[in-house]
Amino acid sequence: MQQYLTYLAVIVLGGHGLIHFLGTAVYFELVEVAELTYKTTLLGGAVDVGDTGIRVFGLLWTVAAVGFLASTVAFLGNFEHWRILLLAITMFSLVLTLLDWTVADAGVIVNVGILAVLFFGPSA
Repeated sequence: MQQYLTYLAVIVLGGHGLIHFLGTAVYFELVEVAELTYKTTLLGGAVDVGDTGIRVFGLLWTVAAVGFLASTVAFLGNFEHWRILLLAITMFSLVLTLLDWTVADAGVIVNVGILAVLFFGPSA
């Protein structure tokens, strides 16, 4: 059973990291995705950060992507501080997804789920 939970964790963490790259690609106008259109606003359209600001935001999505992939590797390698790394990157990702709630609501849910497992799940 533990092996299946490990596989599930790797799929969720690695997948979440890869999906963050999608945000980067959209905000750098490298791809077009119907559900995730290029825009220059955050917080449901309340704050316009402009083209440069949204590219910086897209770069931050890359940081989150790399962080989740690093956390996945650290988890698999049983790195001593993988939980701290995962906690930090999940909180960072939560801020990003909350800023872009209108298109990243599923990301908020995944981040909250990861935090719940970190705080209330098995400690081993």
